[in-house]
Amino acid sequence: MPLQHWPLFSELQDCQSILIAGAGGGFDVYSGLPLYFALRAAGKTVHLANLSFAELPSEPESRITSHCVRVDADSRCRSSYFPEKTLAEWFRSRHQEEVNIYTFPQCGVIPLIEGYARLKDRLKLDAVVLVDGGTDSLMRGDEFGLGTPEEDIASLLAVNSLSAAGCKTFLACIGFGIDTFHGVCHAHFLEAVAALTQNDAFLGVTAVLKSMPEAQEFLSAVQHANLNSINRKSIVANSIASAIEGHFGDVHRTGRTDGSKLWINPLMPIYWTFHLPAVAQRSLYAELLHDTQTMRDITTRISLLRGQTKQKEWEDIPC
Repeated sequence: MPLQHWPLFSELQDCQSILIAGAGGGFDVYSGLPLYFALRAAGKTVHLANLSFAELPSEPESRITSHCVRVDADSRCRSSYFPEKTLAEWFRSRHQEEVNIYTFPQCGVIPLIEGYARLKDRLKLDAVVLVDGGTDSLMRGDEFGLGTPEEDIASLLAVNSLSAAGCKTFLACIGFGIDTFHGVCHAHFLEAVAALTQNDAFLGVTAVLKSMPEAQEFLSAVQHANLNSINRKSIVANSIASAIEGHFGDVHRTGRTDGSKLWINPLMPIYWTFHLPAVAQRSLYAELLHDTQTMRDITTRISLLRGQTKQKEWEDIPC
């Protein structure tokens, strides 16, 4: 692969319909916006999806499956916390576009597989890029800390099911250092990258730079969300935004992080990309979760595995 080509985009060159999906709930779909706009600029048809923490609309016309809901700028929700609707509103106000965000509630792997399969047929998908705001999606189960693994692993296994159906699947992580807030050892993340490199599954990195139009779109969307989600500003999205703007160290853009010490750093705006099936194959708990129906099932089984598995000790990154 020539140095001037980012392998992820080379892999997607022949794909026409691509889904950018947030893996871990909340604002993860925002972490995929730079990829969304870069792929659209390359002439691709690009769609957005997200595993959601919001109370999703119940109108029959919005339902794709019992666990997949189409959200737009006019969707109704009883709660003021609704990142997917907020994002659709941003598209309407900034771009005068009506963009659907396909959302999944917190559920087990089986309902998610059904939802992704329906989207594949509905949108005629050639590829899915699952995006993790943070890096804990690479934790396989025996690390010192797993971060918030339930949503990530559910999304990972559901998207991986599309690989057997002829759909290309990839994982992109952005926000190196953010998961320290949730007890993740980043030396263990780098160890996972090395293991995936040995299997030719690591597709390299690229940085989202402040001068890029895709970065400006991301910053605009985050600012819009901050103004419209006053009580639930995204820690991840705001940390990445701070790093894109060139801030460093213990920088806080939201009161939600008051009392903690942050490490905003230049590695945060970098996408780390992988062949998704290889990431799923490394998971120590994947087989335990394939038949789960609820998020509670996933939490229980991960806890069971953790109780039976020796965890690695914390390892500092030498500097």
